[in-house]
Amino acid sequence: MSCAPLYEQKLERFRTLLREIEYLKHTLNATLYWDKMTHMPEKGLAYRSEVMSFLGARLYERFESAELRQLVDDLDGRTENTVEVNAMLRQVRNGSIYISKIPQAEYSAYISLIANAEQVWERARQENSFSMFAPELEKIVAAFQSFAQYWGYEEDPYDALMSFYEPGTTVREMDRLANELREFIVPLVQAVSTCSKKSAAPAPDAFFLPTDEQRRLSHAVLETIGFDFSAGRLDEGPHPTMLSACPGDVRILTTYTPKDFRSGFFNTLHEGGMGLYEQDIAPRLLGTLLDEPASFATEVAEARLYENIIGRSAGFWYHFFPRMKELCPSLAIPDWETMFRCVNQVTPTPIRNDADELTYLLHILIRYELEKDLIHGRLSVRDLPERWRQKYTSYLGIDPPSDREGVLQDIQWAAGYMGYFPGYLTANLMAAQFAAAMERSLGPLQQLLAAGRFDAIHGWLAEHVHCSGATYLPGELVRQATGEPLRTTYFINYLRNKYSEVYQLKPQ
Repeated sequence: MSCAPLYEQKLERFRTLLREIEYLKHTLNATLYWDKMTHMPEKGLAYRSEVMSFLGARLYERFESAELRQLVDDLDGRTENTVEVNAMLRQVRNGSIYISKIPQAEYSAYISLIANAEQVWERARQENSFSMFAPELEKIVAAFQSFAQYWGYEEDPYDALMSFYEPGTTVREMDRLANELREFIVPLVQAVSTCSKKSAAPAPDAFFLPTDEQRRLSHAVLETIGFDFSAGRLDEGPHPTMLSACPGDVRILTTYTPKDFRSGFFNTLHEGGMGLYEQDIAPRLLGTLLDEPASFATEVAEARLYENIIGRSAGFWYHFFPRMKELCPSLAIPDWETMFRCVNQVTPTPIRNDADELTYLLHILIRYELEKDLIHGRLSVRDLPERWRQKYTSYLGIDPPSDREGVLQDIQWAAGYMGYFPGYLTANLMAAQFAAAMERSLGPLQQLLAAGRFDAIHGWLAEHVHCSGATYLPGELVRQATGEPLRTTYFINYLRNKYSEVYQLKPQ
């Protein structure tokens, strides 16, 4: 007797349960979060925290349900399974590991803690008071120290936290990548600094743009790269981010600084790259837990590709600068060549989001090292501001003037993103490797950009990276899109070529 009807019934029930999980997940992590970040009245925080804690508990219960577990056991390993069904089973197993291994009371308390901590962080940042935020961060660190033990690891508790974002990532591997990149970047930064006089810096007010002009500029650049405003929107918030409820509802938050348009412009391009990824995921994956990027680093790779490899290129500015002049009558930069040099200056800054490409990874290394020490208990939260200043002085030669520009600048810890920052290292490698593979298929990237062929660029990425969502693990996706495993070679070559052009360096 054939078991096909029973298999189809179980598969249909499995899909139904996953869709219900996704309803809760997207409501909690996208819709409510976006509202809290953009329009939430301060006095509504307490009740909103209760609501988010309640929904977090319901999500926990769904992943833990005996019915879902039984369906996973029944469907696992079946020869009838498609690639997508096997990926759905993998997503449930991973979700179960990271949610169900935490006692429900602790998970609910954590959801409530994060909902409150973000608001406390925002007030602390405004008032330049780390002591106001420190008690919340102490609770967050303690929570993740416990989570690492619940999730398990082979060598280092920080491995468990990184693997949440990039499955299988280890401190051993990340240290190797970090050292390899540091060995190249530090000498290149030194070489650039010795010839920096060749590229005269513009006047301090050259980057001023009124906020209304910056808003028009951000909208225009998102349209240029292919962001679909009928499936998304652009808003302002305390920290740039991108939130997706589904491919047809993608929200971008950006920030603007009147004295320097570069900050808001590149924040928008960064979040826009991730927004394109979310909008391009195949609609058929809705309700399967696969309608999301393959990993955090894979999504950030698209952000870094659009922000830097595209947005800071000569070809991009050759094409886009005339449009910018139309939209921004206050712009003081005279031509696209000057703009290209201006957006590629290497100048250490205390603010990660304002950092140039070369020194940016040093900001990431600092956070990586501090997080490891916090999780290991080698560093107390109370001592974090001083250790932060020490590392910035050692790595970048600058001393942050305040906690607002130092340890309080990022929302990630307040939002519970521990083990998250190292993904920026692998993301940069992916971005350069995707760009190299694209060039092999479409021709030189600079020529495509100069000709305004953003549709071709977007189309290649949609087909080879975006559309499959989380169907494939990051390593599989990189190999399928580029024909080889992830390497540092392409990113190193990209940096060498870029800064040799900008600063007229001799080939190394």
